[in-house]
Amino acid sequence: MDSDRDRDVRRDRDEEGRARSARPRDGLGRPLAYGAEGVARQPEGVVRGPEGTVREAQRLLDSGMPFHAHEVFEDAWKAGPAGERDLWQGLAQLAVGLTHAARGNATGGARLLRRGAGRLEEYARGGAEVYGIDVAGVVAWARELAARVETGGGVPDAGAEAPRLRISG
Repeated sequence: MDSDRDRDVRRDRDEEGRARSARPRDGLGRPLAYGAEGVARQPEGVVRGPEGTVREAQRLLDSGMPFHAHEVFEDAWKAGPAGERDLWQGLAQLAVGLTHAARGNATGGARLLRRGAGRLEEYARGGAEVYGIDVAGVVAWARELAARVETGGGVPDAGAEAPRLRISG
């Protein structure tokens, strides 16, 4: 039987010794076999401004890669002002919710879509836009998709079902 130390040696690790899977992933973030051709990962810790975050996340969403869009939103919530944490976390949860729904996990997908929508509610009040994001429209999209997947409406196509973060652009 392998010792814990032997098991840890075989795990992929970064320079600080944290576990990091080096396996390639598909557009929905599912791990593929070592050596398979996957989708390029988003680099971690990239500091973008709000406009760059929204632009890059929308590009990834439109390309059917909501898992990767969630990583862009995650960078924004970690690097941005504390007062915007709920905005970026809510958007990240919506992207992960779409990921789960597109993977066929209706329960988890719906739960995350609703959780993200709940986090964004305060930003959606009065139809306000934040950084050009149609927050009320995104919240409505998330709730409609959550209800549809939860009631057996089928597995959504991540690219075709991606939200439009802005009314135009």
